[in-house]
Amino acid sequence: MAEEKLRLIKRNLQEIIGEDRLLEILKQRDLKVYWGTATTGKPHVAYFVPMSKIADFLHAGCEVTILFADLHAYLDNMKAPWELLAHRVNYYESVIKAMLKSIGVPLEKLKFVKGTDFQLSREYTLDVYRLSSLVTEHDAKKAGAEVVKQVDHPLLSGLLYPGLQALDEEHLGVDAQFGGVDQRKIFTYAEKYLPHLGYKKRIHLMNPMVPGLTGSKMSSSDEESKIDLLDSPAQLKKKLKKAFCEPGNIKENGILSFCKHVLFPLSKTHEFVVERVPENGGTVTYKSIEELEQAFESEKLHPGDLKAAVEIHLNRLLEPIRKEFQTPEMQKLVAQAYPVEKKKGGAKTENEVTPARLDLRVGKILKVEKHPDAETLFVETVDLGEEGPRTVVSGLVGLYSESRLQDRLGVFLCNLKPVKMRGIESQAMLMCASREDPRAIEPLDPPEGSAPGARVFIEGYETGEPDDVLNPKKKVWEALQPDFRTNDKCIAEWQGNQMKTKLGIVKCESLSGVPIK
Repeated sequence: MAEEKLRLIKRNLQEIIGEDRLLEILKQRDLKVYWGTATTGKPHVAYFVPMSKIADFLHAGCEVTILFADLHAYLDNMKAPWELLAHRVNYYESVIKAMLKSIGVPLEKLKFVKGTDFQLSREYTLDVYRLSSLVTEHDAKKAGAEVVKQVDHPLLSGLLYPGLQALDEEHLGVDAQFGGVDQRKIFTYAEKYLPHLGYKKRIHLMNPMVPGLTGSKMSSSDEESKIDLLDSPAQLKKKLKKAFCEPGNIKENGILSFCKHVLFPLSKTHEFVVERVPENGGTVTYKSIEELEQAFESEKLHPGDLKAAVEIHLNRLLEPIRKEFQTPEMQKLVAQAYPVEKKKGGAKTENEVTPARLDLRVGKILKVEKHPDAETLFVETVDLGEEGPRTVVSGLVGLYSESRLQDRLGVFLCNLKPVKMRGIESQAMLMCASREDPRAIEPLDPPEGSAPGARVFIEGYETGEPDDVLNPKKKVWEALQPDFRTNDKCIAEWQGNQMKTKLGIVKCESLSGVPIK
C-alpha cells in the first residue's frame, strides 16, 4: 500500500529534495502537501501538468492544499492591482475546480486557501521580520532569480517573495511543497533558513518544466505559447497547427511532453489512440509514452497525426470546462477578473481589430421590393429587434429570388456607417456566402427559433461591446472580411471560429468553403 502511494507521488517528477523524510512519513500516515499559484494571468492548458500530479497526490491519499497566492501576486512586480485580486482568486478557484472535475479527481481531501487569509496575521508578520534579519540580499535575490521578474532596479517586494513562499510551508502546516523545477532555488532557500527559525525542513517535490507551443515554458503573457482553458475547438485547432513539432524530434517537443505529463497519466486505459485513415497506416494505439516517443522518433508517426490526436484528447478535457463557463455568472466573473483596459474617453487601449467589434444580429425581412433606380438591387425592410425596422439594400437580384427573401431570417451587420445606394440609404448589410464561378449567393441562416435582434457572435469573441459605428477610415470591416468563410459543412466561420447565437451555429444552405460578404 505504502509502495503504491510512493509510486503515485513520485510519478513523472524530475526531482525530490528530502525523499528519506517522505518515506518516513508514509510509513506512519498520509502526506500533507501544498501547491501554490499566483493569481495573475489566466490559467492555460499547461495547468493540467500540475493538476495531473495533484490527481496523483489525491489518489495516493495525500491531504492537498491549493494556495491562491494573492499577496505574492501583488508583490511580484505588482502584476495584479489589489482591486482585481478578489475577482481573480474567484476565477482561479472556479477554473481549477472545473479542471479537476474534468479529469475525475476525488476532492474530499482537497482544500483551497487564500494567501491573505493568514499571511497578514501577527504570527506570520513576526516571522517575516525574523527571516529578514537572517537572510542576505544576495541569497534573497538568488532564490527568486527564476520566478521573480528581474529588473535593473529591483523592488524590495521581489526580495521578500522567496521568504514568504518558504514561510507558507510552516504556516500551512504541511509536510511538502510541490512545484516546478524552476522553483528549486526557493526550495533550497527554505531548506536552509526555516531551521534557523526553529522550524523543520519540508520535502520538495519538483515537476520538470514542460515546453510550450513555442518550444519554451508556456506563459500566460505569450499568446502564441499557450492554449487558454476557455479556447474554442477552432482556436485550439489553430494554435496546435502552429505548435513546434519537428519530425523525429522528441526532446524539444511540447506536444509529446503534454502527452507524457497529462494525457497518459490521466488516461483510464493508460493508452493513447491516434486515429488515421487506412492509406496513412490506419488507427494505432500506444500503450506507453516510450512507445509513442519511439514511433515519433523513427518517423512512423507524422507530426500532423500526433497533433490531430492531441486535439481530440484535449477537447475532451476542455469541453466540461467550456460548458461550466457558459453561464452568465461565469461570463461576468471572467469580465471582472480580466477586464478590457480602456483609455481616457473609453476607447480600448488595444484597439484590436477582432470580430467583437462587429454588431451582428438576427434580422427578419418583413418586405422585399426591387430598387426603383437599380436593376440588380433589392430594397428590404428588416426587423432587427429595435423600435422600428431598418432599410437594407442588397445586390441579390438575379442571384436569389424575391420570394425566398420574403419573411426569412438572416444575419445582418448593423454598425456599418449608413450609405446611399442609388438614392436609398442602406442601414445594415445582409451577410451572404458567395461563390464566383459559377456565380451563386446564399444568405446565412441563423439557428432555428432565433428571434429578431438576437446577438450573433464569433466563438471565442463573445465578450466586449461592438463599436457604435465602424469608422470607415479605420477599415475595420475591410480588415476582418477576408477571414469570414464557410467551412466544408457550410458553417460560417472567422479564422476557423464558428459564427453562433446562443441557440447554436450559423450556416448557409449549400455553399461550402466560400467567402462571406
